[in-house]
Amino acid sequence: MRVLKRFPVRLSDRPDHELVGVIRMPELTVSPLRAISRRIIGAMLALLATVLIVYFDRDGYRDANGDGLSFLDSLYYATVSLSTTGYGDIAPATSSARLVNVLVITPLRVLFLIVLVGTTLEVLTERSRQAFKIQKWRTKVRDHTVVVGFGTKGRSAVNALLGDENVVPDHIVVVDTDQQALEAATSLGLVTVHGSATRADVLRVAGVQRAKAVVVAPNRDDTAVLVTLTARELAPKAHIVASVREAENVHLLKQSGANQVVVSSETAGRLLGMATSTPLVVDMVEDLLTPESGLAIAERPVEPSEEGGSPRHLSDIVLGVVRDGVLYRVDAPQADAIEPGDKLLYIRKVTAAETIER
Repeated sequence: MRVLKRFPVRLSDRPDHELVGVIRMPELTVSPLRAISRRIIGAMLALLATVLIVYFDRDGYRDANGDGLSFLDSLYYATVSLSTTGYGDIAPATSSARLVNVLVITPLRVLFLIVLVGTTLEVLTERSRQAFKIQKWRTKVRDHTVVVGFGTKGRSAVNALLGDENVVPDHIVVVDTDQQALEAATSLGLVTVHGSATRADVLRVAGVQRAKAVVVAPNRDDTAVLVTLTARELAPKAHIVASVREAENVHLLKQSGANQVVVSSETAGRLLGMATSTPLVVDMVEDLLTPESGLAIAERPVEPSEEGGSPRHLSDIVLGVVRDGVLYRVDAPQADAIEPGDKLLYIRKVTAAETIER
């Protein structure tokens, strides 16, 4: 009776080499000229190492002429050996012929092998390189951000994260089912996971159990609820921010474990309404929400010299004080005096002052 071998079903239980195609690590772009140059240098180094090995052990080799191996003989032997030409009925016998073979024929052979075999070898080794990179990433990734959905909202969230100088691209993991969206995320240097974030094993592969924050930005509210519920179960301490289209679903997201919920349709609607009467206010709001230029809303810890003073008297434009995880507006009584351990929400100048035009 033959016993069938059982393979793990869950993605998170599979070995790293089986996750190639599910997890995609960002690749460093190298020009074709540089790639070919690296291959040529590698071939030359291999040839040089072989020559030195043969020359230092030349007493162990026998020459048809019977006069022992010179350095040129060693170079010739290494050349014909590495180029897989072997020994045929036609072989250079004089020193000049062998020198021509080394200086002219061998580079042509190497170039031929690079053009003929290089691409094939690269394809064959790509899966192994990806598996090694996935293994290395999974063992080291901690305190990263998982972004579920790379549509308009997800991309804007990633752009805001990358606007923070403390966030590096390989600490952002994008989970989506759309291959084109994942390719766009990979082009930004992000790690991607192909699969539905409603499945717990897909989130485990993304390392959500070790994530610092989770951004839930799918196209459907019911999907956002299920993803939030699953993420909260796997990551009890992660900060989960979710986006919904309808305000009536906010309480479902919060009950599912979201720390903060953004209603995208109402926010856009309010900006549209404001644009009809006060368009410059909308321009200023857009400027504040764009972290890479103009002005931006940021958070920083309180300096020791600022403790005990009023946030309204600081050189920065302070919007609020964060104390024990609670935000107090700058006009609130609790924000009259800055206490040790507080954090300040303030307006940070990113670039030089510019005129906002309609």
